[in-house]
Amino acid sequence: MPVAVFEMPDGAEQVLDVPDDWSLMEAARRDGLEGIVAECGGGAICGTCHVQVDPRWYASLEAPGMMEEALLEVVPERCATSRLSCQVVMTPALDGIRVRVPSSQLEL
Repeated sequence: MPVAVFEMPDGAEQVLDVPDDWSLMEAARRDGLEGIVAECGGGAICGTCHVQVDPRWYASLEAPGMMEEALLEVVPERCATSRLSCQVVMTPALDGIRVRVPSSQLEL
């Protein structure tokens, strides 16, 4: 099963098994990962599952849709590789993807 590595603001890492076709958000919620609240349940309308994708992995992802892009405009700590984890769907090609949970996510 593919894995995703979530880096927390303090540098700690958590490696989560993510079934194919699951979003990173779904795996994070299943495992109770701190900072991935996902208030909307994956509808890309709340921004509470914001992550910063490692630049080495960012190019492997499809571009964000218009709705996601608009929401990313208002999330705290946005960076060039920001994504909503509910919109990053695991495939075998993403095995090992690394993302960082912004510190602002822990304040939600």
